[in-house]
Amino acid sequence: MPFGFQPLFNGKDLDGWIVRTKSYSVKNGVLVFGKLYGSLYTKDVYGDFAFRFEFKMPPGGNNGVAIRAPLDGDPAYLGMEIQMLDDPDPQYADIHDYQRNGSIYGVVAAEPGYLRTAGEWNFEEIIAVGPRVRVILNGTPIVDADLSKITHTPDGRDHPGLHNREGHIGFLGHDADVEFRNIRVNANYAVEQNKRR
Repeated sequence: MPFGFQPLFNGKDLDGWIVRTKSYSVKNGVLVFGKLYGSLYTKDVYGDFAFRFEFKMPPGGNNGVAIRAPLDGDPAYLGMEIQMLDDPDPQYADIHDYQRNGSIYGVVAAEPGYLRTAGEWNFEEIIAVGPRVRVILNGTPIVDADLSKITHTPDGRDHPGLHNREGHIGFLGHDADVEFRNIRVNANYAVEQNKRR
């Protein structure tokens, strides 16, 4: 794969993606999920990578980013799901900390307070290198986890996907109009970082 960040979304259609939802559209270069459950997965698989995108959620919006996930089964357990949630919304007042926006769902809680107000664009970067997974939201690290040191999960569920070395990246629609743009991936992130040292 080429070096540097490569676009995954051409702003016109879903060429290069595996579509598992009928509830999406492309408007003015923006990918919009509709109000039906479903998912979009990259056709390629990725092991170590940096994934960048911008997103905008409506009040109470819910979505997710699958990483190192298989195409079948629940990616939150058979892969990993980075939660996307407008968690300041009152309906989420009683959620667990591992369900907050940016968390590795069920496994690692994200630092709260860095999500912008619903309706505003956010910038997120997810970096996965070996067992280390980092999530950076609007320039602030909110997750920095070494998966090799996790001996039990806060949600009490089995998460075999924590040990996956590679898999698909995907967006996981959860009944909300969530918008995405500037979707890019660097599949050689770890190699490039090593060269700079």
